[in-house]
Amino acid sequence: MDRIEADLWRFNVAKVTFVDVTEDYTTMLDPLPSVCYPVVREVWLPRYRLAQMLTAGQCLEGYLYDWHEPPDEDSSGDPHWYVGVVSESVLQLRKE
Repeated sequence: MDRIEADLWRFNVAKVTFVDVTEDYTTMLDPLPSVCYPVVREVWLPRYRLAQMLTAGQCLEGYLYDWHEPPDEDSSGDPHWYVGVVSESVLQLRKE
C-alpha cells in the first residue's frame, strides 16, 4: 500500500495572528513592525481565499479589519499571516 509521507495539512491551513493596532489611531504615530503589537488572537484558518475572507472583516468580534501581511513567498515552514485590527469602540468614539 502506498503512503504519503508529507504533512499535507501545511498546504491547506495557515496560522493567522490578529494584532491590535488601535494605538496607531489614538496616537497618530507611524506604524510599527507587525510583531510589536499586542496579540489579540491566534488561529489556524483555511488558506483557500484567506485574503478575501480577512478583508471582508468578519473574522474577529469587536474589531474591524485594518491591514494584513501575508507570509513571504520564500519563507520555509508554516505560513504565518499577521492581521492588524482596530477596536470598534475606539472608532465609534472618534465619529462622535
